[in-house]
Amino acid sequence: MNREVYLDNAAATPVRKEVLDEMMPFFDQYYGNPSTVYEAGSKVRAFLEEQRAKVAELISAEPEEIIFTSGGTEANNLAIKGIVFAHRKKGNHIIVSSIEHHSVLNSARFFERFDYEVTFLLVDENGLIDLERLKELIRPETVLVSINHANNEIGTIQPIEEIAAICKEKGVFLHTDAVATVGNIPVNVKELGVDLLSLSGIPLGAPKGTGALYFRKGIRIMPLIHGGIQEKGRRGGTENVPGIVGLGKAAEITLRELPAKIPHVKALRDKLISGILEKVESVKLTGHPEKRLPGHASFCVEAIEGEAMIFMLSAEGIYVNTGSACASKALKTSPVLVAIGVPPELAQGSIVFTFDHNNTEEDIEYVLEKFPSVVEKLRAMSPLWRKKKNNTK
Repeated sequence: MNREVYLDNAAATPVRKEVLDEMMPFFDQYYGNPSTVYEAGSKVRAFLEEQRAKVAELISAEPEEIIFTSGGTEANNLAIKGIVFAHRKKGNHIIVSSIEHHSVLNSARFFERFDYEVTFLLVDENGLIDLERLKELIRPETVLVSINHANNEIGTIQPIEEIAAICKEKGVFLHTDAVATVGNIPVNVKELGVDLLSLSGIPLGAPKGTGALYFRKGIRIMPLIHGGIQEKGRRGGTENVPGIVGLGKAAEITLRELPAKIPHVKALRDKLISGILEKVESVKLTGHPEKRLPGHASFCVEAIEGEAMIFMLSAEGIYVNTGSACASKALKTSPVLVAIGVPPELAQGSIVFTFDHNNTEEDIEYVLEKFPSVVEKLRAMSPLWRKKKNNTK
């Protein structure tokens, strides 16, 4: 039987045992509605607010600056639509980077039907934005800038502090999608200087369908979900109390374990990168070689398709991805790789490895044992590879 190696932690992680244990009483013991005034509800409300404080502490925010959501996608939608709708008198211009998650790109494009102009800020070959170009693009009618903290497909970390300084000087709101960073590197909203920040429970070992939006105190934001007074009127609907409890517990554990996790996954990442580049020819490392997430390695392998690699690796018990889990079923060329200048034929060979605290050096050795033979088998069937080899003879 093959060894099982899971290296797609950006897409999903196992819910931690401690998180599950913390959640269980909130299904059948503490089941009151937190919006009610009697004791069974007020007791649950107190638990809910404890979790808000834990999530806030993870990113150095204040508890009242946290809105619980159903995940990173909802948080991104709420940030962009909530700010633009609430401040529509300010102007009709939005700036987003060209390598944002679909939930950011499509939320921004949504406003084009209301005669807003959306500018897609280009990035360089490593996925970094041009700060001077950002300055040039901001206009008096610009309402919002949204730049991801790190890209989940190529791992590049953006200079958010410098971006925030530019936006503050220009009087423009700044949102950052930090789903890829919260839980993987230290995130301090005060140091970053952002107005809004999205996070997901998945990288923390919390249940799927959990997340939060940080919004700086004093900012007006229009709700997407209208209902009752939940989340102080900013998100209607009865709260997912068990999920929120799981998110809070996962945030507490993450804060404690992150200092040890970072060097651990970075060592695994570096071992994998050097091993693949050494053992497999015609492979391109994508993303910034240094300014990247510690637990992230991404490549483009020439002359074969990423989906074929995924299937063959899974047969060996190795689970990885070809990019964003939200886009991998589309079987289209990655817009992120196109944006950083990877030729479409090379971009088809995209593969992404993301690590967590429970991955081991033995996992990496197993991947380095199996990966070259998978590439060799696929290239043996590839007319593109045969053509390349014939041309080099």
